[in-house]
Amino acid sequence: MSLKWHNPDRVEALFDALGERILLLDGAMGTMIQNEQLDEAAFRGERFSDHADDLKGNNDLLTLTKPDLVTRIHQDFLEVGCDLIETNTFNANRISQADYALEELSEEINRKAAKLARQACDESAEKTGRPRYAVGVIGPTNRTASISPDVSSPGYRNIDFAKLVEAYTEAARGLLDGGADLILIETIFDTLNAKAAIYAVYEEFERRGERWPLMISGTITDASGRTLSGQTPEAFYISIEHGEPFSVGFNCALGADQLKPHIKALSRMADCLVSAHPNAGLPNEFGEYDQTAEEMAEIVEAYARDGLVNIIGGCCGTTPEHLAAIAEVIDGHSPRPIRQQKAA
Repeated sequence: MSLKWHNPDRVEALFDALGERILLLDGAMGTMIQNEQLDEAAFRGERFSDHADDLKGNNDLLTLTKPDLVTRIHQDFLEVGCDLIETNTFNANRISQADYALEELSEEINRKAAKLARQACDESAEKTGRPRYAVGVIGPTNRTASISPDVSSPGYRNIDFAKLVEAYTEAARGLLDGGADLILIETIFDTLNAKAAIYAVYEEFERRGERWPLMISGTITDASGRTLSGQTPEAFYISIEHGEPFSVGFNCALGADQLKPHIKALSRMADCLVSAHPNAGLPNEFGEYDQTAEEMAEIVEAYARDGLVNIIGGCCGTTPEHLAAIAEVIDGHSPRPIRQQKAA
């Protein structure tokens, strides 16, 4: 793509760091919020005290109603050495927010979330002398463009490409306006959704006349080794490589042990950086994650030892303790060789 990087000096510093070591992505914002055991009033705050719909569980809304909590979680991950901090925006798109009758807040939530993450990163960098980067997260939405939600009508779809593009465009615009250093399209279970997100992001880049590093991360949903829309890791990569990703990887659904062969498959063929942020093992019967920081770190060390990744982090169930343990075991291991050409 011919567009120049936004803030090229900062991007160059990021590439330099990636050439020296494996970078640490943060852990699970959702897990950290759940640990707070917030009630309905906490989610509502004063601004939404009279909102007609229930809001408990709308973690993205806390960006507006409890920004201090979101900032503290960012700081907790920064303090254990995370280089890349994800915005609290996994469901901050108008499609997902419609479940709470808050779809018009999508862009505002994304913008505010990026500002919070960027401020936390800047403050940490000033204290430590080490650059930290705000990653603007675009989640998959709760709709799928490839699969019918009605088993009796295989051709039916409850979303289309154009509506996905509209939702992703709002999210991307908010994240970039808020100061995100990178964009991460993550937890992709349907590659057609991801294609809509890639299209929306690049349209926004074109409008601005510059581009930002784009991370893309799918999810392998079960032991079949495929995404929900039926693709192997190799097929997934081929389907999204036109987006010229800064990095490609997998996250969620599986623990580090189960995810490793799929990361290995990506690492063999990807012409860009490779990322992984697995869960803390598999959930128990209560949907909770029991894998300790030490257990997860021992598995993740093999990713580093085998030269599979450039970026490693954690998804569901991972806390600052998990990331601290991972930081310790990857220290000294060389990153996967970078094949991607640096932009001028």
